[in-house]
Amino acid sequence: MIRKSDALDYHVGDRPGKIEVKPSKPCFSPRDMRMAYLPGATYPAAEIAADPAASYRLTAKGNLVAVVTNGTAVPGLGDVGPAAAKPMGEGIAVLFKRLADIDVFDLELDTRSPDEFVAAVKMLEPGFGAVNLKDIMAPEGLEIHDRLSDSLRIPVFHENLYGTAVVAMAALINALSLADKSIASIRTVICGAGTVGLGCARLLTALGAPREGLLLYDVRGLITPGRKDINRYQSAFAADRKEKTLAEGLAGADVFIGASAGGVLNQDMIRSMSRYPIVLALATPEPEIRYKDAKAARRDVIVATSLQDSPNAIVDLLSFPYILRGALDVHASRITEAMTLAAAKSLAELAREDVIDEVSRAYGYETFTFGPDYLLPKPIDPRILVSESSAVARQAIADGVAQRSVEPEAYRESLTVRLGTGREMMRGIIHKARQVVPRVVLPEGSHEAILRAATIMMDEGIARPVLLGEEELVRAAAGKFGLDLSGVPVIDPVRSPDRERYAQEYFQLRARRGVTYGVALRRLTDPRHFAALMLHKGDADMMVTGVSDHFAESLRVVLEVIGPAEGIRLISSMYMVLRPKEVYFLADCAVNIEPDAADLAEIALLTAGAVKAMGIDPRVAMLSFSNFGSVDHPFTRKVREAVRIARDRSPSLMIDGEMQPMPALDAELRARLFPFTDLRQDANVFIFPDLQSGHLALHLLQRLGDAVAVGPVLTGTRRPVHLLQHGASVQEIVNLAAVGALQTGRSERNK
Repeated sequence: MIRKSDALDYHVGDRPGKIEVKPSKPCFSPRDMRMAYLPGATYPAAEIAADPAASYRLTAKGNLVAVVTNGTAVPGLGDVGPAAAKPMGEGIAVLFKRLADIDVFDLELDTRSPDEFVAAVKMLEPGFGAVNLKDIMAPEGLEIHDRLSDSLRIPVFHENLYGTAVVAMAALINALSLADKSIASIRTVICGAGTVGLGCARLLTALGAPREGLLLYDVRGLITPGRKDINRYQSAFAADRKEKTLAEGLAGADVFIGASAGGVLNQDMIRSMSRYPIVLALATPEPEIRYKDAKAARRDVIVATSLQDSPNAIVDLLSFPYILRGALDVHASRITEAMTLAAAKSLAELAREDVIDEVSRAYGYETFTFGPDYLLPKPIDPRILVSESSAVARQAIADGVAQRSVEPEAYRESLTVRLGTGREMMRGIIHKARQVVPRVVLPEGSHEAILRAATIMMDEGIARPVLLGEEELVRAAAGKFGLDLSGVPVIDPVRSPDRERYAQEYFQLRARRGVTYGVALRRLTDPRHFAALMLHKGDADMMVTGVSDHFAESLRVVLEVIGPAEGIRLISSMYMVLRPKEVYFLADCAVNIEPDAADLAEIALLTAGAVKAMGIDPRVAMLSFSNFGSVDHPFTRKVREAVRIARDRSPSLMIDGEMQPMPALDAELRARLFPFTDLRQDANVFIFPDLQSGHLALHLLQRLGDAVAVGPVLTGTRRPVHLLQHGASVQEIVNLAAVGALQTGRSERNK
């Protein structure tokens, strides 16, 4: 659940809004500035004046989309005007960048006139590679789309018209295949004659469905030729039939497509449909019928809804970023219906392929097989970009609307590397965490950041939080911050009936370390000790603490109660560092101050194991200030010896050192200067020779390197426990809990 206060805080943040403009070329020195503006910009300007097509080569036009609205049909709000539509515009800009690496300027036009709207967008055409229309009321939005599509020489995509419709057609293609029905013979009922419903009707008939077999309904019943309250776009699908009500139309129908409102469809209506009926309930936020209710109506029904938490989720983010990506890359002059159908068919085909391990791991190693509960690829599937965008680009070339040709295999490869790993890593981790959902105990139960993180963990299904602290204080703090703790247990260590049992266990653990039973009983009033004993006894699956405590004090409790796993010499830590196109792992940046060679080898092996558990092949660079013996010093000899030990213990691990960061990250430099190295690809795991160097490098990356750090993730502990840095943010806590959930799942599988 997204709360109003959380959403407003998210949009305010350190910088209002969700987007910013960043230069893609250096602009630091006076020469850079002259190169970027005057006189440097005059040269590409002259080239473009002579050949307008050069703008795709010399400017950002080819990757720039204008998202344009007037705010007359904002989802869930309606006609709220252009200023209030801007958060939606920024939101879709983020999705375009996140999913397809497309840059966006969102433009909110203060006009309700289709003529003025069309004129404004036509004047903007020279600066953009494509236009995405959004949240414009019907029928004006449809008129604007058709007029701009006919007049502009760049693609125009109406996201409300075709975004959902493309995904619905993909689901329909696969559902018809399972039902052994031909598109040319089906009878279809569409409930909802607005923009989405009309988009489905257009693509359905373009796909080959017979117009005479299509019935379109709105709140007043069947769209018929004689009705005076319909527009020309609806009248194109008017039918002179006797089935005036939705229930009458559904009797014997093969397909139901809903684009209306929640609760419109009931089980009796589904029972009246033909054999193997197909139900696509697309209304948001509540579909026409819930997935489980539709499935309960009859055994042979095939169902898809708009809800992401049910199978076959029909969500528009499976279409619009990738359609525009393909259109931009071939400099298309328009988006044809054949291009949208190519997108739908590519999605359908991808769902029939074997699901890659990355997706299976993200859903807790669930087996996905093409069938009634798997009609569409999961949104996390990285193959969607390659499959859908290349299909759209290929169709644009076939339709003669592409101004640039691409070599198919080379283009697919460029799409594969376009986004990189970093952007998708955290999304994948959260998906995987949802399959584990560990019980995570949080000792600092009344701290605002912990409370907010706990509610997000619950809402997102990442973990089942357990808060420690005096219950009255914890719930009062939650009330103060407007947070709902329904379903979140709160345990007071002082009053807990388990306190004495835990104290006895702690006494047994520390009896020969100067701890008496009385001391143990007193320490169990401390939430950190109580949480550690919960974890030790199996009453929790994971522990996260440290947001308001000194790291060393929290670590001491972990070492006393949890300690290292069997066969492990020391506990270490790693940070996962996310950059736009890469993900790196740094160790040890939090625990071991001055490790010796054996310690460094173990840190490397622990980190490599944790990285591998995330589905990433570790490539380890053991860092030093020298390269492969260029300096003979005790510091460098220590790193060399650590490499030898690690290789002896794990011969298959790709690891090398001692080496500086530059050759670890530069394949050309390695090939030229160090052709003997075993590091055959750029490193993604960096082991620092001591805590000081690791800690400093991490903070420099965070501050200067456009990086998001997740951690510290403790490795080598007997049970999963993670220590926050003092003052960690809500998002940092949630991210660490998600990564910890993966470790918990791995630990359970190993058991």
